[in-house]
Amino acid sequence: MASLLPVYYQIKNTIQDWIVAKDFAPGERIPSENELAKMFNVSRLTVRQGISLLIQEKLLYSRRGEGTFVTHDTKLIDSFGLEFSGFMDDLLYQVSRSKTKTVHIEKIKATRIIKEKLEIEVEDVIKIIRVRTLNNQIFAYTVNFLPQDIGEKITKKDLFVKPLLQILEVDLGIEFDEASQTIEASFANQEVAEKLQIQNGSPILYVERVMFDSRKKPVEYVQSSYRGDIYKYVVRFKVDKSDRDKKWVQYSNLTKS
Repeated sequence: MASLLPVYYQIKNTIQDWIVAKDFAPGERIPSENELAKMFNVSRLTVRQGISLLIQEKLLYSRRGEGTFVTHDTKLIDSFGLEFSGFMDDLLYQVSRSKTKTVHIEKIKATRIIKEKLEIEVEDVIKIIRVRTLNNQIFAYTVNFLPQDIGEKITKKDLFVKPLLQILEVDLGIEFDEASQTIEASFANQEVAEKLQIQNGSPILYVERVMFDSRKKPVEYVQSSYRGDIYKYVVRFKVDKSDRDKKWVQYSNLTKS
């Protein structure tokens, strides 16, 4: 496992991915600690640490003398497939697993906010509206604003088979350098509620992001609304023992295993 995350946490993530992918069905026993230790080439103690985290999160439960089993709570399992940590590696991972359900592309007059976000003076921009699914469940309503010279090169056909980021990077050769993102709890207005198939006023996770190329020029302004009942924002912390004051530091921005 080539990652900076602790080994026990990598094991935890791997087993969690197996459960979410239904490699082990609800109620099914997972391999024993000895079997997992051989599989991952680590000690039983390391495996036990990873399993303990999953038991704490109620994805697994133990029966004395019988082993460790996957929860029967399918809604809980599905919710772990929709975690969002706010960092680009995790974002790309989720995007790669999602499917586009509907696409609408149009040219619009840029509002003051759009001009500020994209740092442009021109009036026209391309607006792309998509509804996306994950595990056959609607989870995101995304609106992208792009400069006209870039947006006009993107087709609905491409968006049904490729993530927009892939189109921009691979097909159009845009080299991304950084991104600015804000995340907040919000409520669905009528438009968002209809797209996400939830009631008007339901809680959502609202994300705004601006993507910058290697010249520090804004390429894309994104507004995404995620269903609050199946999508959650996760940040993990650990104690930095190298610091004399033992400060808590965030470490979920490290590469995902």
